[in-house]
Amino acid sequence: MSIKKKLFGIFGPILISAVLLIGLFFAPFKVDLDSKKVLDDASTSMATNVLRGNAIKNKAIGSKEYIPFFGSSELSRISPFHPSVLADKYNRNYRPFLLGAPGTQSLTQALMMQSMGKNLSHKKVVFILSPQWFVKDGVTNDYFDAYFSDLQTYQWVTQLKQVTDGDSYLARRLLEFPKVKEDQRLESALQNISTKKMPNQSDKNYLELMYNALSREDELFGKIGMINKEKAIEKSKKRLPETYNADALNQLAIEIGKNATNNNQFEIANSFYNKRLKKKLPELENSQKNWDYRYSPEYSDLQLVLSQLAQDNADVLFIIPPVNKHWSDFTGLSQEMLQGFAEKVKFQLTSQGFNNIADFTKNCDTPYFMADTIHLGWRGWLAADQQIQPFIENGSKQSPKYQLDNSFYSKKWQQQDPNLIKK
Repeated sequence: MSIKKKLFGIFGPILISAVLLIGLFFAPFKVDLDSKKVLDDASTSMATNVLRGNAIKNKAIGSKEYIPFFGSSELSRISPFHPSVLADKYNRNYRPFLLGAPGTQSLTQALMMQSMGKNLSHKKVVFILSPQWFVKDGVTNDYFDAYFSDLQTYQWVTQLKQVTDGDSYLARRLLEFPKVKEDQRLESALQNISTKKMPNQSDKNYLELMYNALSREDELFGKIGMINKEKAIEKSKKRLPETYNADALNQLAIEIGKNATNNNQFEIANSFYNKRLKKKLPELENSQKNWDYRYSPEYSDLQLVLSQLAQDNADVLFIIPPVNKHWSDFTGLSQEMLQGFAEKVKFQLTSQGFNNIADFTKNCDTPYFMADTIHLGWRGWLAADQQIQPFIENGSKQSPKYQLDNSFYSKKWQQQDPNLIKK
């Protein structure tokens, strides 16, 4: 065999693969963003590629039909009272686009928001703000890694015109995660931003090249991982009355909740109780008595979200869920502490002009309000819907007036005792 043939045998497949890959990237193919089915499927999929990408979610949010619902794991549980089901069943003039998954918190949401550009401008937004995000150290490495978007981070860095206090905080925060430091060019750029310097041109050029490549990849493969939830939504719709009636729906929620939680004393869905809790009860009793949501970097991560929403002049409804009191009594989680958390986070919101807040933390012992330990259930989603629908359909047409306060990025605020806040 000649040397040329040997070399081709070794390097030929690599060269062919490279040529095919280059051809694919420059081919005129991409996700069909004008397809209603693609956007409808994406609106409930909560797929990682959709959350970490730009093409699909930005197209949907830029339209008049879809309303962004930011949150985490509570959005994944389809039931008759889920926002996507109620909006579809009763022919609302909006369709929720679910932007969250188990483990998405303020840091992920802030990067997702900034990646939307003008598509979020003057939009109605629903943001579900979960108490359990506000643990001592904030979002864990595992959850951060799962939803970290190189694409969205490169976009933020390369489009930066000047470094604000928020940008500096975001850079410092990102540098706390090992995954980010794996990218030496990104780390270099963030080090500059963290000290209020612009990235050097070499780093910026490299990150812009990577951003363009990832954008093309997103256009080609953004649909991968999308799970169509149409069957689950249709099944849930069949359990609802044809006409929206608050009293009838409340009675139905009680009936469904009662039947769904009849194997335990905590009013927790039977399947969740059997799979996640039943065998662990002895070790879970009093296991949360030292947990505290009043002191956390999450408060400053939330400020990144508020800054982006204010920049976009978005009109936002914040929903604060409770924690199931039957369960918190068992685990020792303090409801008094949770009220302190609620007061602190509401002060951060209202002092800056975010006044649309549905605080349900005192509904902790309302029967069948929760589906399990921390997630909204049958009556909980119904109560939320009675805030969501009028906010979206009948809300003020005037732009909100926000007054941002950069002191919320400080460690002092993260550790602020809610009882000592001067209102």
